[in-house]
Amino acid sequence: MSKEYIITICDGTGCIQKGNAAIRKALEQQLKDHNLTNDVRINLSGCLGMCDKGPIVVINPGYTIYGNVTPADIPEIVEEHLVRGQPVARLAIQEDHLYNRFFRIFGDAKFFGKQMRIALRNCGIIDPENIDDYLSLRGYEALAKVLTDMTPKQVIEEVKLSGLRGRGGAGFPTGVKWQLTARAGSLNSPRAASDEKYVICNADEGDPGAFMDRSAIEGDPHTVLEGMIIGGYAIGAKQGIVYIRAEYPLAVRRLEKAIADAREHGFIGKNILGSDFSFDIDIRLGAGAFVCGEETALIRSIEGGRGMPRPRPPYPSVEGLFGKPTLINNVETWANIPVVILDSGKWFSTIGTERSKGTKVFALAGKVVNTGLIEVPMGTTLREIIYDIGGGIPDNKEFKAVQTGGPSGGCLPAKYLDTPVDYESLAKAGSIMGSGGMIVIDQDSCMVDIAKFFLEFTQNESCGKCTPCREGTKRMLDILIKITEGKGEMYDIENLKRLGSMIKKASLCGLGQSAPNPVLSTILNFREEYEEHVKDKKCRAGVCKKLLTYEITDKCVGCGACKKACPVAAITGTAKAKHVIDQNKCIKCGACFSKCKFDAIIKK
Repeated sequence: MSKEYIITICDGTGCIQKGNAAIRKALEQQLKDHNLTNDVRINLSGCLGMCDKGPIVVINPGYTIYGNVTPADIPEIVEEHLVRGQPVARLAIQEDHLYNRFFRIFGDAKFFGKQMRIALRNCGIIDPENIDDYLSLRGYEALAKVLTDMTPKQVIEEVKLSGLRGRGGAGFPTGVKWQLTARAGSLNSPRAASDEKYVICNADEGDPGAFMDRSAIEGDPHTVLEGMIIGGYAIGAKQGIVYIRAEYPLAVRRLEKAIADAREHGFIGKNILGSDFSFDIDIRLGAGAFVCGEETALIRSIEGGRGMPRPRPPYPSVEGLFGKPTLINNVETWANIPVVILDSGKWFSTIGTERSKGTKVFALAGKVVNTGLIEVPMGTTLREIIYDIGGGIPDNKEFKAVQTGGPSGGCLPAKYLDTPVDYESLAKAGSIMGSGGMIVIDQDSCMVDIAKFFLEFTQNESCGKCTPCREGTKRMLDILIKITEGKGEMYDIENLKRLGSMIKKASLCGLGQSAPNPVLSTILNFREEYEEHVKDKKCRAGVCKKLLTYEITDKCVGCGACKKACPVAAITGTAKAKHVIDQNKCIKCGACFSKCKFDAIIKK
């Protein structure tokens, strides 16, 4: 044997039930018999998704996947593959599942080890501006398959079989939405009766700290286009529109090039791939309004109006863009479609949990070592994401909370770290999946200030159409400002709960209905911090400036650095003598605290 090998045995539930422990035992014995124990490393992995072919054994280098392995097969695998370098053809799985590809390039680094990339399968692997790269990795093969081998109804049934739910936040079953839109033209409604339909990709991503859709488009624009074209074929539409905010210039440029290249190669336009199906895609730029992520506000913006939601029903699947049936999905949803078609809806449905299938992309940000874009199977716990993939909290600080679901999500404390990431589990814990923002919060953060930050964002982004959202969020923000400035009363906490409950029930769209979530979840899980702000006029994290007091301790050596840094001359003292802060002049800017090299200034 001339090279070292890494053997990965699937340790998912299916492979465990099929006897992977016996396979490992047989493998260890064979390696010992051939004196290969020091030359071969055995790893266990999570579910690889090919449960019907388990137990699964993967050998690297070479990325050979063996399926339906039994202990009796191990001697042959060791002798032929490891000793002679010849893979055992009869056991090798020839299927080229799209999601596997990124492992070959990125290897088994801890950051990627618990990920499973489906929507992001090509990001970081292909040149996003080279259509040949996309074609080399089975690009547009799913489109060819549906045009040659599948009827529109069969496509919809495949999507329904996959269990894919909308990744924009609401989690509505994608196949059901496609079916409703496909049937819309035949409904008994004068408004719905139309041969003209539209397909829209919602790429209006406005959550603070979120960059999932932008990165997906920048890294692999063709997979989104291919998904949209397949969706157009399934529902009988001829026109697609990508609605993307103008603040994403690189994503826009790559989309424009991808559309032009796809059109040149015959994947977009008239009689695609020689079929009788024609479909075109245009781009519409948004001006950056967060509310335009809501589908009816998005539609109004495309039509040229101010982005404001309208009551539903009628739903866009019946009466959408220009009053015609319209299918809207977000970037991540569309990116999953080619995989569902090529690897089958049945296979896709084996990933995730009972009611939340597939994977989910998250923008992991905040106080975590490894920030970035990740994709994990539904059901992965928050602890695995934050500590195994994210690397834990920097500087050995204490984890305090994680906020999921963007500015409209909830803040979950440490007791929820073992919560599986799926729609139902997060909702039960008091948060939401949202579009995929995930912000980690450490001990240095004030939860009242966090709630104020997110509410300030949603209040500022409110379109103002409905009173509960427009006025209610403003009143909640006023109360939070009052509390963080040390002017709060105990009844303010109850008023926040009452207002939040009313806004959730009475607001017109999802923005208003979920805007109180950060406040309500922090009151529920961190009420003691609210009470400290009100009763003790204290911010334990030292974040709320109006509640801070800076003091100079006996560690002061009289260097004068703090005195020079103070913008309001609130610090006095002579050289080599302890300095003093005049609390009446101090504006609590923290300049002195930052400048002191001797840890002589404390925040109280």
